[in-house]
Amino acid sequence: MATPEQHFFESQRLRLSYWDWGNPTAPPMVLIHGGRDHSRAWDRIAAAFCDSYHVVTPDLRGHGDSDWAVGSQYGVTDLVPDLLRLLEIVGTPVVVMAHSYGGQVATMTAATYPDMVSALISIEGTASNQPPAFPRMSPEWVRTWVGRVREFEVPSARVYKTVEEAAARIAEANPRLPADFVPDIARYAVKPVEGGYVWKFDNWVHGRTSMDIRTDEREAFWGAIPCPVLLFYGELSHMAHRQSVADAEHFKNARAILVPEAAHWVHHDRPDLVISETRAFLVSAKA
Repeated sequence: MATPEQHFFESQRLRLSYWDWGNPTAPPMVLIHGGRDHSRAWDRIAAAFCDSYHVVTPDLRGHGDSDWAVGSQYGVTDLVPDLLRLLEIVGTPVVVMAHSYGGQVATMTAATYPDMVSALISIEGTASNQPPAFPRMSPEWVRTWVGRVREFEVPSARVYKTVEEAAARIAEANPRLPADFVPDIARYAVKPVEGGYVWKFDNWVHGRTSMDIRTDEREAFWGAIPCPVLLFYGELSHMAHRQSVADAEHFKNARAILVPEAAHWVHHDRPDLVISETRAFLVSAKA
């Protein structure tokens, strides 16, 4: 497997991390992780494409080795400037593959800056973060959101005695992960503290923002994306009630794949299928 190099850049007064897999003269490809994840979770996907693309994998703000956003600005719209700055660094137009929360950021960016994205692969990335019970801003929604984010002010980070213990928790959360990949994911997911290790991500990423995109606003962004889009969904995903293959109908040029024997982390559960389908898609998209 190729060995990536870590770099940093500045966005919105934050120092953000990304890993560069080399091959800088090839077309650029950016792989964006989901919430509470980190860039090195893409290692096996990145290795599969770095012979044909200049692959870059960023740590989103509040994740991995990137700065935490003091004041907890973690809404999808808050992260668009970060991704925009990275795309300017690697060069455009760029192929973007993104998962979950990262997929939402990538979709909004592709819709808002269409000339910068040549093809979009979204894995479980069309759900809205806003509770369906509150389709509009209201006093009830603000009260619910404020109550939730104030809970994060109470320290609750679990300390794992060893990296292996953290790895066991990752394997428990996703038993479909290849056993030989779990230690690598865990190694980049934790940082040392007194008494052991804690996750690198900022717990405030759970709160996002009260001003994020709402369920009935998503279609306007999807319809504004001119580039080819490939959507992956896990047949066993816990997010199935909030997104589906039918979402593809609202894009100008999209195809959706429901992946059997896969849950929310489709690229971990069925990497072979994700890689092969993405390769075929990029050939057809000429990206």
